[in-house]
Amino acid sequence: MTMVLSSLRGHFVKHLSCTNTSTSIITSRFFTIRRVHMLIPFIHFPNSNSALSKERYQHRKHIQTVAEISTLSSASSESTASDSFTSPYLSVRICCQKDVADMLSEALLCFGASSTTVDEEESSERSDEIIITSIFSVCKDVKDCISLAADSIGLQKIPSFEVAMHDHTDWIKATQESFHPVEVSDGLWVVPEWTTPPDLQATNIILNPGLAFGTGEHPTTKLCLLLLRDLIRGGELFLDYGTGSGVLAIAALKFGATFSVGFDIDPQAITSARYNATINNIGHEKLLLSLVPGKGSLPSADFDSSMDIGETAYDAEVLNKRGKYDVVVANILLNPLLELADQIVSYAKPGSTVALSGIISEQIPRILERYSPYLENITVSKMDDWACISGLKK
Repeated sequence: MTMVLSSLRGHFVKHLSCTNTSTSIITSRFFTIRRVHMLIPFIHFPNSNSALSKERYQHRKHIQTVAEISTLSSASSESTASDSFTSPYLSVRICCQKDVADMLSEALLCFGASSTTVDEEESSERSDEIIITSIFSVCKDVKDCISLAADSIGLQKIPSFEVAMHDHTDWIKATQESFHPVEVSDGLWVVPEWTTPPDLQATNIILNPGLAFGTGEHPTTKLCLLLLRDLIRGGELFLDYGTGSGVLAIAALKFGATFSVGFDIDPQAITSARYNATINNIGHEKLLLSLVPGKGSLPSADFDSSMDIGETAYDAEVLNKRGKYDVVVANILLNPLLELADQIVSYAKPGSTVALSGIISEQIPRILERYSPYLENITVSKMDDWACISGLKK
C-alpha cells in the first residue's frame, strides 16, 4: 500500500497513451532506484475551486506515466464512481529480466494494470532479474493481462508472478493531493481541473488527469506542445493521431488552429478527451474526436463505420479524409509509428508538418529510416533522452 501511495505523490504527468498495444517505449538503460508507472482513475471533482475549470517524466527517483481510462459514464452517479475508486485491488509481483523491465511495465499498463513499480532494492535472487510490482483491479484476469503484455514485447514465456489482494484506498483524495500544475514553458501551463492556474494570463490547458496519456509533464508531451506552440500561426487544420487525453488537440486550438481532429483506439480515451474539451470551453464545432476501429490498429481505408460505442461512433468520412491536414502529430509508440507510417503521413497535405514522438533517443535511427521516404527537412528535438522528430511531407 505504501508503494502505491508513494506513486501518487509525484508531479502531474502526461501519460503515454496506449494507442497501440503492440510495444512499449521505455528501455532498460534508464534504471533508477524506483520507477513508477501509473494510471489514476478518471474522476470528477464537483467542488472545483478553479474559475477556469468550467472552461509520459522524471529520470531521478520516479517515472510516472499517467494513462487515462474513464470509470464514469454520463449516467454514473457520484456514489457509484466513489465505490469504484475505493474497491479492493490486486497487488502482483512479477519477476522478469532487468533488460525488459521498463518495456514490460509499460506494456502491463496497456493491458490492464493500474500502476507498475520497478524497484531495484527489491531484486530477485538472480542478479539479472528484477521485481515489478503491479496493481490490478480485482475484476482483471491477471494471468491473461501479463501474458498479453509479455507477448506484445516479444517475450517467449510468461514471467513468474504472485498475486495478493489488498483493501481499498481513497483514490480521489490521493489523486487530488498528488497532481499539480505543470509549466511546460513560459506562458504555457497544463493545469488540473480542480486547481487555479498559477498564471491567468498564460495559455492554460485544463485537464482532468484520468487515465489517458496526456497531462503535460512527460517529455514527449512537452516536446509536442513546444512544437505546436512554435508551429501554429493560425487557421490550421490539426490532426492528433492517438489523442489520449486530448491535450495536443486542445493545445493546437488554443494556439490558433481553426479545427482539431483526434483519433484513438480506446473509447475511454475519447470520453476523457471529450470531457477535457468541455472544461476548456471547446465544442464540437472546433474539435472532432473519433474512435478508430479495431484494437491494436489505427485508421485504415476500409472499416465498418456502423459500430457505435456509447456516444462515440466511427466517422468514416473523417477517418478517410487523407491529405487534408496542415499539421499531423503522432505521439504514440515505436511499433505503431513504424507499422503505420504510410497511414500517418497520408493525412498530411504535401509540404505540411508531420511530427512523431513517443520514442527514446536510441530509437531515432529507426524512425528516420522509416519516414525518410515520406518527409524532408527533418529535424529532431530531445528532452531527457526522449525525442520528437518532425519534417515536411514530400
